[in-house]
Amino acid sequence: MESKRPGRPRSIQSIARLVRNREFMEEPLNIKGNGTPAATAEVERVEKSRPVPAATAFGCPRNFLDNRFVYTVVSPRARGLSIGINMNPDRYCNFDCLYCEVDRKLPATERELEVGPMAEELDKTLFLVRSGKIREHAVYRGLSDELLQLRHVALSGDGEPTLCPIFAEAVQVVVHVRARSPRSFFKLALITNGTGLDLRPVQESLKYFTHDDEIWIKLDAGTQEYLNRVNRSEVPLQKVLENILLVARQRPVVIQSLFPRVLGEEPPPEEIDEFILRLTDLKQRGAHISLVQIYSATRPSAHPDCGHLPLKVLSHISQRIKAETGLRAEVF
Repeated sequence: MESKRPGRPRSIQSIARLVRNREFMEEPLNIKGNGTPAATAEVERVEKSRPVPAATAFGCPRNFLDNRFVYTVVSPRARGLSIGINMNPDRYCNFDCLYCEVDRKLPATERELEVGPMAEELDKTLFLVRSGKIREHAVYRGLSDELLQLRHVALSGDGEPTLCPIFAEAVQVVVHVRARSPRSFFKLALITNGTGLDLRPVQESLKYFTHDDEIWIKLDAGTQEYLNRVNRSEVPLQKVLENILLVARQRPVVIQSLFPRVLGEEPPPEEIDEFILRLTDLKQRGAHISLVQIYSATRPSAHPDCGHLPLKVLSHISQRIKAETGLRAEVF
């Protein structure tokens, strides 16, 4: 019996609720054809009739708008529409998180980021969003104006963006695209695991970030043992913490913390204790943390051991952070 696809959410609150319950899947927006009215009509007919692919998760559509490097997504944590730049189309990452939806056993479709085509794709995508023409595509047609408001352009993708060999060049190109249209300013957001924040090209590039731009840094663990289990990296936890401190002493950062269910088990209580101690230590040492995002694995993972934590558990972690550190925390 064919399962009924849930209706599209029309508000940020409904999106957050659906993501927590793992009810909503987003299909990629894949525009093809030769641009003629007949071709466009045929594309829209296919878009309307196409089922949601199980391999594509809410918050991470793939290969849409016929782009190679630039994508769009309605993101609960962004509180609306995000344009993303895949800084690592080769899928290189120094983490191998249990909850990651990127299957690195599969060959990458692109070997490296190319800033020329990326800039053209970004211009094209910005035009679609600003002109409202993005509504011409079925996947966005039923969404509210609030959800289709551009919240940021994210440096993110299939790997760790700060390890992109041309990170500095990519940032300069994106900043140049933004400077060409000052009336349509967009916020930049670097979404990172923090391990490359001390690299000189990254430090130099962050000087191009304005006060309104944001840096979202991953911190999923309070101990090295748990980092090894969930993030599965050879990078020491202490390096992640020092890099957070390096940047957060200069400007406010957002901490993004994903707590999965591993082999059916919640994070151990003592691990949450240690995680909160790490946040407390960062704050006491001068880190400016504007928000701690608490969420769980909502995307189909390449690893079967990973699952989604109940909202009640996430809310308890958030409440403890607020009570014990004085930091602002929110569940997504």
